Amino acid sequence: MNALPVTLLVVAKAPEPGRAKTRLAASVGDRVAAEIAAAALLDTLDAVAAAPVAARVVALTGDLDAAACGAEIRRRLEYFRVIPQRGDGFADRLANAHADARSAAGERPVLQIGMDTPQVTGELLAGCARRLLQGQAVLGLACDGGWWVLGLQTPATAECLRGVPMSQSDTGELTLKALRDNGTEVTSLETLTDFDVIDDIAAVRDACDPASRFARLTHTAGF
Repeated sequence: MNALPVTLLVVAKAPEPGRAKTRLAASVGDRVAAEIAAAALLDTLDAVAAAPVAARVVALTGDLDAAACGAEIRRRLEYFRVIPQRGDGFADRLANAHADARSAAGERPVLQIGMDTPQVTGELLAGCARRLLQGQAVLGLACDGGWWVLGLQTPATAECLRGVPMSQSDTGELTLKALRDNGTEVTSLETLTDFDVIDDIAAVRDACDPASRFARLTHTAGF
């Protein structure tokens, strides 16, 4: 299969206990929350690796040496171009990651996801990339009111993200409005459930391959 002329970008955080998935950690403890985050990240990287795209970039923050499954994550990242996140807030880091991914991997559209939807597959991401190639932007909302995927033809479009409040129940709606106010036509993609708290775990696991790390770990832990 010919590679789609798209850069797939993962914006990720090293799953350090006490720093990763703090809302989930309030229910399951710091170490278990970090292990679940690590499983989700590794499953996400597998899906990105399976997608037929021209380039794969991870914008990373945090300390892998202190992270759950840090050695395994580091080995997996050897197959990706890794760039540091930069910026004061999450919105700034997202906007900068789009620009930096394009600089690092070439002048292609950028399709960006996070590490909270381990149910994604290479096939799903390929479909999103194809939709991006047909328009100016794509956006997939999350059930909690945020979004799980954003694709942009040009990194300059991501500048409008800097004014969008992140991690809110209306972040997805506000992101869509910011893009449209910027004159960008947005194609809507399917809505997925991401995980932030313990009540999200079952729905995400049910959407995962039963053999995935996330499914096996959360099932064994009894969530």
